[in-house]
Amino acid sequence: MVVKANDLPIPYFTDPKRYVSDIVKDSGSSFSLPMLLLPKHKREAMLALYAFCRETDDVADEIDDNDLSKKLILAWRNEVKLLFKGSPNHPVTIALIEPVKNFNLTEDLFHEILDGFEMDRSGMMSRPTLDELELYCHRVASCVGLLSVKIFGHSSPRIVNFAEHLGQAFQLTNILRDVAEDATRGRIYLPVEFLEQEGIADVNAKDLINTPEVANVCRKVGEVARNRFKLADEFLPGSERKNMRPAILMRVIYEAYLDEIEKHGFQLENRRIRFNKFQKISLLCKGLFMVR
Repeated sequence: MVVKANDLPIPYFTDPKRYVSDIVKDSGSSFSLPMLLLPKHKREAMLALYAFCRETDDVADEIDDNDLSKKLILAWRNEVKLLFKGSPNHPVTIALIEPVKNFNLTEDLFHEILDGFEMDRSGMMSRPTLDELELYCHRVASCVGLLSVKIFGHSSPRIVNFAEHLGQAFQLTNILRDVAEDATRGRIYLPVEFLEQEGIADVNAKDLINTPEVANVCRKVGEVARNRFKLADEFLPGSERKNMRPAILMRVIYEAYLDEIEKHGFQLENRRIRFNKFQKISLLCKGLFMVR
């Protein structure tokens, strides 16, 4: 049974912590393994944060009815306001009550995440400018990173820059992983400046993936992502490496995705680069050696 509160569908649940844990488990994401290193209260906080991002992203990404999507994003904004008043209705935001208090999570970052999904829903991200792409990556990825590092715990102000650059690198890598899939849905997240340089800015989305020049565009996006990984390294003090272990392990996985995309010459056709569980565990072991 589903009831509604402020136009937000509320699923049936008995335990909000179990609800967000199931979302992560069902997603099959690389996210869950690095979080096992965290103590229970931090791990639960990260699961709730991931579930929030997953649920709200689906509103922008999986709902074709534009009016309904817009209405649901607004409903989530209202739910975030209720969260910071201490009276949310959804199991995800209920699971976030303790993390918000314990880790001083700020309301503005949750709204910025929703701003990013609003960019997605509005169509603004179809052949965005480089500035628009950077803003989008900041909202949907770096803001999540800024919340995450609060949960991980840190003392250096440089960690804010670390989170910003790493979030940018992660999202650009995701965009490259999804180029073919997005194109089949009429979506192009590649920056218009790079498309214009290759003379394919006006090519239909579904035909774009089959043009030889698109690999050059993806290669340029890959270079931007590489630079962001490098900048993240530069802003990570040695004294904070232990605190940032989950982020470093995620970085190992994402950079391996980028390596694999590059290995295929940025020609992904219709397949998305994925690693099986054994490959992910191998990469995590490599990452653990790096942060010992």
